[in-house]
Amino acid sequence: MHPQDLRYSKDHEWIRVDGERGTVGITDYAQKQLGDVVFVELPPPGRTLRAGESFGSVESVKAVSELFSPVSGEVVETNGALQGKPETINNDPHGAGWMIVLKLKDPAEAQALMDAARYEAHIQGEGK
Repeated sequence: MHPQDLRYSKDHEWIRVDGERGTVGITDYAQKQLGDVVFVELPPPGRTLRAGESFGSVESVKAVSELFSPVSGEVVETNGALQGKPETINNDPHGAGWMIVLKLKDPAEAQALMDAARYEAHIQGEGK
């Protein structure tokens, strides 16, 4: 089950909006598809991202997958703890496994993303 307080992209990233800031990570579904995460590449603070733009990658025992920003904004923080413990993404993808914090260009942009129910329907459709 995916948390109700998050918004979700079709690329399996989530965002938790708090005022003008948004915390971004990958979904539980995505980490299960990847398998054991062994490395994460994240952007430096100060980088400006457009919605849908790649901001890094996640490497697992199965594959390397690009990460895509669900909204536009400036990276103000990255989760440095993931460098030493990338498996945190597998253990707590919607919590301690967060990846970046953005200063949102337009907080309303996140409202266009899927809520938990729509995201659940989206991933059900992928499995067919």
